[in-house]
Amino acid sequence: MEVLFPEKLDQIWDMWVKYPDGELMAGGTDLLVQIANRKIRPRVLICLEKVGELHHIKKEEREIWIGAALTHQSLLDSMIVKEELPVLWEALSVLGSPPIRHAGTIGGNICTASPAGDTIPALYVLEAQVEVFSQRGNRRLPIDEFVTGPRCTALEQDEMLGGVVIPLKSQGGSCGFFKIGHRKALAIAVASLAAIWRTDVEGILREIKLAWGSVGPKVMVFPEVQEWLVGKPLSEKVLKEAKEMVIKGLAPIDDIRASADYRKKSAGNLLLKLLG
Repeated sequence: MEVLFPEKLDQIWDMWVKYPDGELMAGGTDLLVQIANRKIRPRVLICLEKVGELHHIKKEEREIWIGAALTHQSLLDSMIVKEELPVLWEALSVLGSPPIRHAGTIGGNICTASPAGDTIPALYVLEAQVEVFSQRGNRRLPIDEFVTGPRCTALEQDEMLGGVVIPLKSQGGSCGFFKIGHRKALAIAVASLAAIWRTDVEGILREIKLAWGSVGPKVMVFPEVQEWLVGKPLSEKVLKEAKEMVIKGLAPIDDIRASADYRKKSAGNLLLKLLG
């Protein structure tokens, strides 16, 4: 197997012309496992670790741009993420082990498109878009259109994920990333919830965004539940009613980590975490 190390995007396009079946690799935390298990057998790996365009984060007037090859740990260390995108920071803080966070990248987590991926629910509630690069030009699309199913994305054969674009919102409100696994740390989520909400001085919900992971083929959102919650007090009674609405709308699978019924109950119970 040949391993190539481009330093610029233009070099990637040239390598793809020469090796059209070449596999892109950023952190390799998922890809190398697939290779070791002989699920894929690439002849060429194109490593992205030296491509500078994919390794920076910048805050602009209306948005934050995050390079796809930035590691989870580099984002945890970023004051931009911690101060401006705290729900993403919380998700990153419980993602995998320290070695995984130092090697794995946000672009890899998105492109793996696992229903249990920790960053994706947070990106949903942040209304993130992804920026896709190709030799033909760049395009943006919402994260919910990019991830189309388990291990499936909207990437075309000659495209790669270049970065994530997150709109800057006014300050204020609360957020959280809540996760249930079979261990207190290093756990793959049985169910997870990313939430952003804002209440007025009387405790009435004025805005709320919710996104669940690990309870469907892709991240699950319920706009009707969010609309129902707005204008109501943030109370245990209200959240329990919303919980039942969510449970009715879920159709998770049974697998080695949890039964479908347990996932549904767990997903509903995570709503109560908003009470603190």
